[in-house]
Amino acid sequence: MGRVQDKVVFITGAARGQGRAHAVRLASEGADIIAVDLCADIPTNGYPLATEDDLDETVREVEKLGRRIVARTADVRDPAALKAAVAEGVAELGRLDAVVAQAGIAPLGPQQTAQAFIDAITVDFNGVVHAVEAALPHLPDGASIVATGSIAALIPASVDNPANGPGGLGYSFAKRQVASFVHDLATVLTSRRIRVNALHPTNVNTDMLNSDLMYRSFRPDLENPTREDALPSFPATTGFGIPYVEPENVADMVLFLVSDESKYVTGMQMRVDAGGYVKKRPQLPTF
Repeated sequence: MGRVQDKVVFITGAARGQGRAHAVRLASEGADIIAVDLCADIPTNGYPLATEDDLDETVREVEKLGRRIVARTADVRDPAALKAAVAEGVAELGRLDAVVAQAGIAPLGPQQTAQAFIDAITVDFNGVVHAVEAALPHLPDGASIVATGSIAALIPASVDNPANGPGGLGYSFAKRQVASFVHDLATVLTSRRIRVNALHPTNVNTDMLNSDLMYRSFRPDLENPTREDALPSFPATTGFGIPYVEPENVADMVLFLVSDESKYVTGMQMRVDAGGYVKKRPQLPTF
């Protein structure tokens, strides 16, 4: 028996990166998956987003583990599309036990317009609300909701510095709102014992981090920095001195939050940040 045996979990942004890692990790412990991804680019986002081939690969990896998966292309900015995807998944898989609102973008760059600010918010925050809205009618008492924030939500002057433009400010704003949303939604759902938690990673070794936009964010002193140029700067965001965590490291926390092991854990801001927050937070006063 796996730790989430026969649970059904709805995951947004499931085509690659953290979303795929969550789907595969949960499937390895017995879960069936409803997987959603846009599978198209967003003009303000300066690195390519996942494709339908990526989503197909997630399907293959889950099925190789002997679990079922219902995959749909849908935009988290479109509540009707998410509701339809969840309804189809529940009809095929028979139930829904958890939602992992993972989809996110980082449309960084000082050349961006205000549209990047809006896009970051509508994907990274509104997309979380829409995922929860789509899932909530199907969730039983005792279910689990997990929303992906970012350590940027908890540390001022990180992604929201002027060099990252309107999209960086929108990203940080959206992730801060995810933290607040989770806290208050957890309060609203206590009577049903539905636990609601946020997950705040540091740098994660995904396409978002491994992009020209992020390299320039870490090395604004260079016109066209490469990954090799930026890599020595990555450890500055952690306390452990490592450049990033792997998607599978974050998926381990998702597994805990979806499993019954966390049945009394709610309203939490769970950091998978290798000590990034405690490194940056103000020192407590001494008396």
